[in-house]
Amino acid sequence: MLVTISDLAQYVEKEVKLGAWLFNKRSSGKIQFLQLRDGTGFVQGVVVKSEVPEEVWEASKSLTQESSMYITGTVRKDERSKSGVELTVTNVEVIQIAEEYPITKKEHGTEFLMDHRHLWIRSKRQHAILKIRGEIIRSMQEYLDTHNFTLVDPPILTPTSAEGTTSLFHTKYFEEDAYLSQSGQLYMEASAMALGRVYSFGPTFRAEKSKTRRHLIEFWMLEPEMAFVEHEDNLRIQEEFVSHVAQSVLKNCRLELEVLERDITKLEKITAPFPRITYDDAIKFLQEQGFEDIKWGDDFGSPHETAIAESFEKPVFITHYPTELKAFYMKPDPNRPEVVLCADLIAPEGYGEIIGGSQRIDDPELLAKRFEEHDLPMEAYKWYLDLRKYGSVPHSGFGIGLERTVAWLTGIDHVRETIPFPRLLNRLYP
Repeated sequence: MLVTISDLAQYVEKEVKLGAWLFNKRSSGKIQFLQLRDGTGFVQGVVVKSEVPEEVWEASKSLTQESSMYITGTVRKDERSKSGVELTVTNVEVIQIAEEYPITKKEHGTEFLMDHRHLWIRSKRQHAILKIRGEIIRSMQEYLDTHNFTLVDPPILTPTSAEGTTSLFHTKYFEEDAYLSQSGQLYMEASAMALGRVYSFGPTFRAEKSKTRRHLIEFWMLEPEMAFVEHEDNLRIQEEFVSHVAQSVLKNCRLELEVLERDITKLEKITAPFPRITYDDAIKFLQEQGFEDIKWGDDFGSPHETAIAESFEKPVFITHYPTELKAFYMKPDPNRPEVVLCADLIAPEGYGEIIGGSQRIDDPELLAKRFEEHDLPMEAYKWYLDLRKYGSVPHSGFGIGLERTVAWLTGIDHVRETIPFPRLLNRLYP
């Protein structure tokens, strides 16, 4: 039976067999050091010429970078190794000798690496990022699944926009017009009226011609929606949720964080509750910081969000944005209707908004008025208005972008490395 590199510590002083690829190799005459990977981790295999048959030695010598093999050996403790073990090799069965590998130790440009993304994800850095991505997904769903949320899958092909914007990918649905989903939120609201607390998790699409380090054309969103939950409880759930994810990554991905040289002391501070600042106070703060041109009613850009976030060690909520800046479905503050009961959660270290959330309008008359103000076709949104006619209740929700969250928790510069095969403004290959 094959074992995996991640489980080798359970087999110290025992002989095991792995399926592996050669990540790297060096030799000191009569000893070969094979850096092996199998997808679960990396380990060093040591081949000593005097201790193996000639054919095993020659098989080891023939291995090129990314050659595949079955390899047998005895697991030894090795305190110098990040995995804590190494393999004393006794046999090598070559599966394939790989051709000359295009990605070498030399520096490669970003475009070259992106053209070879299907191979680049085999590197230690990309392996670590994608392992952490997997842990973030697991811990997100763990929190929701253990707090009475039900996973519901909304459609990807939709007849309308979720937010009334024009940044949509258009397609034909037989004789009708359709669009790739930019959010599952409206469908989650319908689902919450049936199941109470729900969430969706899947790909979303934004046809924005943006080239910033924070933007992808296709990205993954997790969107919870909750019946009988108002603004304050919505924020509490968000901060507990994000804290759980950050601490799960710290607990389960230490080796990967070390590979990425992530400063874990910053992640250790990510615990609820999070600080809050109103939009009003954020405007005053920015003006005091030298952003003299910004005024009430303006939206925040990346420099503004970064300046605000630098004042805090934890993520910070910016609440109560002007009604005119936000989507049609957000509920106005009853005491101050020019602002809505919403919040953006801004990550530290310049990573910007990772969550957008709000309490939703539950009054059918007000929602119908919003349709008119935003010039939305009543016929297309009739079903959404029905949710307010048949048992309307206070309800709230939020959406968290997976890739921005991965970038923040891993400490990497660009979201293109946070997804296996990124779709960018100038990239649809591979």
